[in-house]
Amino acid sequence: MKYYTYIIQSLKDGSFYVGFTSQLDERIRKHNRPHKGYTARKQPWVLRWAKECSSKKQAIALERKIKKLKSAKAIRKIIQNQLDV
Repeated sequence: MKYYTYIIQSLKDGSFYVGFTSQLDERIRKHNRPHKGYTARKQPWVLRWAKECSSKKQAIALERKIKKLKSAKAIRKIIQNQLDV
Protein backbone atom coordinates (compact mmCIF):
# COMPACT_ATOMS: atom_id res chain seq x y z
CA MET A 1 0.00 0.00 0.00
CA LYS A 2 1.21 3.51 -0.81
CA TYR A 3 1.24 6.27 1.78
CA TYR A 4 1.60 9.99 1.29
CA THR A 5 2.63 12.91 3.42
CA TYR A 6 0.90 16.05 2.22
CA ILE A 7 0.56 19.78 2.75
CA ILE A 8 -2.71 21.57 2.06
CA GLN A 9 -3.35 25.29 2.19
CA SER A 10 -6.48 27.13 3.25
CA LEU A 11 -7.83 29.49 0.61
CA LYS A 12 -9.63 31.27 3.45
CA ASP A 13 -6.60 32.48 5.40
CA GLY A 14 -3.49 30.97 3.76
CA SER A 15 -2.65 28.66 6.67
CA PHE A 16 -1.15 25.22 6.12
CA TYR A 17 -2.07 21.76 7.35
CA VAL A 18 0.29 18.77 7.23
CA GLY A 19 -0.96 15.21 7.30
CA PHE A 20 -0.49 11.67 5.97
CA THR A 21 -2.83 9.22 4.29
CA SER A 22 -3.03 6.16 2.09
CA GLN A 23 -5.78 7.70 -0.10
CA LEU A 24 -4.67 11.20 -1.06
CA ASP A 25 -7.60 12.30 -3.25
CA GLU A 26 -10.19 11.04 -0.79
CA ARG A 27 -8.41 12.68 2.14
CA ILE A 28 -8.43 16.09 0.43
CA ARG A 29 -12.15 15.69 -0.27
CA LYS A 30 -12.73 14.90 3.42
CA HIS A 31 -10.92 18.07 4.47
CA ASN A 32 -13.35 20.04 2.30
CA ARG A 33 -16.56 18.31 3.44
CA PRO A 34 -18.66 19.61 6.34
CA HIS A 35 -17.17 18.23 9.56
CA LYS A 36 -15.87 19.34 12.95
CA GLY A 37 -12.25 20.07 13.65
CA TYR A 38 -9.41 22.35 12.62
CA THR A 39 -9.74 22.01 8.86
CA ALA A 40 -13.51 22.59 8.91
CA ARG A 41 -13.09 26.20 10.01
CA LYS A 42 -10.64 27.08 7.26
CA GLN A 43 -12.23 25.58 4.14
CA PRO A 44 -11.68 25.42 1.25
CA TRP A 45 -8.35 23.60 1.14
CA VAL A 46 -6.09 22.93 -1.85
CA LEU A 47 -3.26 20.44 -2.14
CA ARG A 48 0.09 22.23 -2.38
CA TRP A 49 2.58 19.36 -1.94
CA ALA A 50 2.63 15.60 -1.53
CA LYS A 51 5.34 12.98 -1.30
CA GLU A 52 4.83 9.27 -1.77
CA CYS A 53 6.36 7.20 1.03
CA SER A 54 7.31 3.55 1.02
CA SER A 55 5.54 2.79 4.30
CA LYS A 56 3.11 4.17 6.85
CA LYS A 57 5.98 4.52 9.29
CA GLN A 58 7.94 6.64 6.81
CA ALA A 59 4.90 8.84 6.07
CA ILE A 60 4.30 9.48 9.78
CA ALA A 61 7.99 10.28 10.36
CA LEU A 62 7.98 12.77 7.48
CA GLU A 63 4.76 14.38 8.74
CA ARG A 64 6.32 14.83 12.20
CA LYS A 65 9.54 16.23 10.71
CA ILE A 66 7.60 18.88 8.78
CA LYS A 67 5.39 19.73 11.77
CA LYS A 68 8.47 20.24 13.94
CA LEU A 69 9.60 23.03 11.61
CA LYS A 70 6.70 25.15 12.97
CA SER A 71 7.27 27.74 10.29
CA ALA A 72 5.11 28.80 7.36
CA LYS A 73 8.31 30.05 5.70
CA ALA A 74 9.87 26.56 5.89
CA ILE A 75 6.67 24.97 4.57
CA ARG A 76 6.66 27.40 1.63
CA LYS A 77 10.25 26.35 0.87
CA ILE A 78 9.20 22.68 0.88
CA ILE A 79 6.33 23.47 -1.50
CA GLN A 80 8.67 25.38 -3.81
CA ASN A 81 11.21 22.49 -3.69
CA GLN A 82 13.77 24.74 -2.05
CA LEU A 83 13.94 22.66 1.13
CA ASP A 84 14.47 18.91 1.01
CA VAL A 85 12.68 16.86 3.65
